[in-house]
Amino acid sequence: MSRMGDVLAGFHATWEFESDSVLIRYERGIRTPKLLQVLGERRIPLRALADVTLTPGRRGTVVLRAEPRPGADPLMEAAAGQLKEACDPYRLVLPAERETLAEYYADELRARLTEEGPAERHLVAAPEPPRQFKAYDGKASFDGTSVFFRWFWTGASSAKWKAGDQTFAVTDLIGVEWRSPEVFEGHLRLLRRDGAASSAQADQDPAAVVFGLGYGPVHESLPFAAAVLAAVRERGPVAAVPVAAVSRRDPADIAERIRHLGELHQAGLVTDEEFSAKKAELLAEL
Repeated sequence: MSRMGDVLAGFHATWEFESDSVLIRYERGIRTPKLLQVLGERRIPLRALADVTLTPGRRGTVVLRAEPRPGADPLMEAAAGQLKEACDPYRLVLPAERETLAEYYADELRARLTEEGPAERHLVAAPEPPRQFKAYDGKASFDGTSVFFRWFWTGASSAKWKAGDQTFAVTDLIGVEWRSPEVFEGHLRLLRRDGAASSAQADQDPAAVVFGLGYGPVHESLPFAAAVLAAVRERGPVAAVPVAAVSRRDPADIAERIRHLGELHQAGLVTDEEFSAKKAELLAEL
């Protein structure tokens, strides 16, 4: 850290230390999570960080992690704590024998951190548009100024077909709600200034696309959500959306979703643990 250009290489990523930032480059190997491969590299200004930690990892490793300030990174803001550990872009996993070196860099970084508390604006660059991905019920596209939803006849609800394909200008939005496709009922919802349909279930809301098995994967839908969030943030305040906020559901709808979950379980697409956890989540919504 005392010299510009110092490099610390770990599993799946390399950190290059500069006087005012850390440049993180992610490997493109088959073992690297797809999200990190898609991100490629990210420059993290030191003023975007709140802390740096060094903890024991698994199987003879240590983990150096930079803690971003709330609101500093649109990707982490959109993820809202839903990323799996392996996909965390702020983790650098190293062999345990490099613990002393990692501790040196952690101390050097901490000494240079001067900001604390939530950031007033994004300090880390968002994934750039244009972006697109396929959800279960439609195709989502973003060109930097507007979001487009084009419905699939095989997956879209009658409510969405009735509403027709949708176009949302960034200036008409106040935020986004991303629920990971790795949990049951994942979706991407656009939060509109007029509040229209914001309390509707995602499969009935024309301002939302629904994920599903093989649809809306994290490495496609999360960078998309972050890009939209960054564009919205540039034009005004963003609504805070608690991830755990879920409206009460119709018991018949819950029963149907549990039945569908059971079919996935019987087909071997959902493990016993996943089935039990998701079923409990659905029953909790009654």
